[in-house]
Amino acid sequence: MTTTGSPRRRVGRAEREQQILDAAVAVFSERGFQSASMDAVAERVGVTKPVLYTHFGSKDGLLLACISRARAELLEVTSGAAASADTPEEMLRRGTRAFFDYLERHEPEWTLLYCESTVAGEALEGIRAQQTDFIAALLAAQAPGTDPQRLAGWAQVIVGACERLAVWRGSARTVTSEQATEYLMDLAWTGLGAHDAGRGTLGA
Repeated sequence: MTTTGSPRRRVGRAEREQQILDAAVAVFSERGFQSASMDAVAERVGVTKPVLYTHFGSKDGLLLACISRARAELLEVTSGAAASADTPEEMLRRGTRAFFDYLERHEPEWTLLYCESTVAGEALEGIRAQQTDFIAALLAAQAPGTDPQRLAGWAQVIVGACERLAVWRGSARTVTSEQATEYLMDLAWTGLGAHDAGRGTLGA
């Protein structure tokens, strides 16, 4: 007597791409981008290597897709957190906390930004620009009369500080997301509040 197993479920393109991205993040993070092979990613997913090239074109293309997904997720969580706040200070606090929480939950994706690849370096600049624009827009909404260049400068400072705090947290494992957020707010919000004291804007 012979038995047959259940037929394999057909995986849609979008679902397959997510599976490939998950596997690529794991393999790239474990082995380093330069040492990782498309064969290893394909094996992790359970597909043939040509499937990877059909979806992403090259190993660089696969890395860029991994980072692009993380970039979209990061903007979603930070903007969503800020939108749930009632005051400018709480918007910055919640957005910053969401940033650190995201990096903690997705540490492999974060490490990809610092891998030895030109693609990753360009993608990191894209994420910086995305977060800078987001913070500048948040500040502009609360201080509409402020010089746009000044707002952009403040946003650059905040994003740079967040990134350095994130790198520091990677080596100082005892620093929590909440602590990192408070360290940022100690300096950033104090300075913004002092600048706008008496104007009824950011520091109100």
